[in-house]
Amino acid sequence: MAGWELGLRLRERRELLDVTAVSAGRAIGTSQSYISGVENGKLKINARKLAELAAVLEFDEAETEELQALREEAGKRAWWSPYSAMFSAEVLRYFGFEAGAESIRAYSAGMITSLLQTEDYAMAIMNGGAPSIRLAEASRRVEVRMKRQQRLDGDDPVHLTTVITESGLRQMVGGRTVMAAQLRHLARKITEHPDTIDVRVVPFSADYHNAIGGSTFYLLGFASSRLPDLVWQETVSTTDLIDQPMRVREYSLAHSQALDFALDRAASLDLVEEIAKELG
Repeated sequence: MAGWELGLRLRERRELLDVTAVSAGRAIGTSQSYISGVENGKLKINARKLAELAAVLEFDEAETEELQALREEAGKRAWWSPYSAMFSAEVLRYFGFEAGAESIRAYSAGMITSLLQTEDYAMAIMNGGAPSIRLAEASRRVEVRMKRQQRLDGDDPVHLTTVITESGLRQMVGGRTVMAAQLRHLARKITEHPDTIDVRVVPFSADYHNAIGGSTFYLLGFASSRLPDLVWQETVSTTDLIDQPMRVREYSLAHSQALDFALDRAASLDLVEEIAKELG
């Protein structure tokens, strides 16, 4: 998060001054690719190079101190660091964005949203979706998913608004027992977090909307006005972090439309509890 904000501020100032990445890199003895990597939050920059770049981009002393503070924050060890060998750089970046998000709007196609899954449900997905994954690795991946869910609690919980299709409530992931426990867990989360967790179910009776047939996606919003919304999209074989404003807007509209076709909060909870009772 801090590295991303640092990069955004550097890029915004560079573009405002009409300085190319090539020129900025040459001025501090580095390359265009290095400047681009720092601006994209993918490469770290040391204090000396940052001070030199800040001078080139005409940041004043107070602004430079803010940039250095962001650099130091970005260098701290994150909770997901011990798991870094298991995930791509893009997924690790998403963990950072999710950890720093103020709000998450999710659309889950045919499954329960990952932030609301039980361990058994998540394990069933790991085992069924990727049979080549060893049990030890699957367990570690589930452990990561449970750690991600810590953002739902604590003193500064993320605000989660998730749209789930009725098919996601009825698909027997892991079998009847696992699914019944998952739905009871979901109902409990809805009840215990009325101010920060809003689960809406799109019933089978709903008409067509743009998210139907689409992939699972998450819209992340941030407290800082400097940070734009982001989209994280998951398909069967790929994941994608999207920051282009027009594409983010399309996902935002699709989520809003799905909400329009979903049951209200109370009716959604009723349906979750009803299906849970059917399963015993």
